[in-house]
Amino acid sequence: MLHIVDDDDDLRDALVWMAKSRKMPCIAYSSGEQFLATLLGQESDPGEDLVQTSRFNFDSKGDCVLLDVRMAEMSGIATFNNIAEKQLNKRLPVIFITGHGDVPMAVDALKLGAFDFFEKPFNDNALFDRIQEALESSRQAGKLSVVFNRLENLTIREREVLDLILLGKMNKVIADDLGISMRTVEVHRANIFLKMEVKTAVELAGLLKE
Repeated sequence: MLHIVDDDDDLRDALVWMAKSRKMPCIAYSSGEQFLATLLGQESDPGEDLVQTSRFNFDSKGDCVLLDVRMAEMSGIATFNNIAEKQLNKRLPVIFITGHGDVPMAVDALKLGAFDFFEKPFNDNALFDRIQEALESSRQAGKLSVVFNRLENLTIREREVLDLILLGKMNKVIADDLGISMRTVEVHRANIFLKMEVKTAVELAGLLKE
C-alpha cells in the first residue's frame, strides 16, 4: 500500500492518479497529523504514547510512505521523526518529495533511516520504480518481523534445541549434548515446530534463511 502524504491538493491528486494508473493501491492524506492518527490509531496529540494505541494494518505486500517535506502544519520531517522514533521506518519506508531548498533536510533524513528523496520536478517513472523497491523492502521487513515474533515465543531451552536442529543433529545427539532425555527433546521439537508454524526441519531452516 502506498501512503501519499501531502497538503497540496493538486499534487496529492496527481500522485494518486499516477499510482492508480499503475494499478498500485494507495491512500491519500492531507497532513502528517492525519497520517499519524491513522497509523497510530489515536485522535490525540501524536507525540503521546504512539505504539500502545496503534491499530494500523500493515500490508503483506509491503507499504511505502510518499511524504512531502514542507507542509503547513506538521512538516514531513516531523512526521518522519515520529515514524523513526518508534522504529517503524523499516516496515514503512519513507520517500520524501522535496523542493530545492529542502534537499539538505532530506539528506539528513536519509542518515536517520529514510528510504530516499526526490526533488521537484521529478521523473514519474523513476519515482514509482523506487516506490516499488521500497514496497519490496517493506515486505521483506514484514516477513522478518513475523519470524522474529515467533522466535520470541520460544523458551531458552527451545532456542538451544532449535540451534542444534539447524545444525542437522538428530534427537539422540541433541539429548546427549544438552544432558536431557530424548523424550524431552521430542517435546521441545514439537513445541518449536508448533510455535514457528512449520512441519519439518527443512521448512524451519528455510524460514530462518529468508
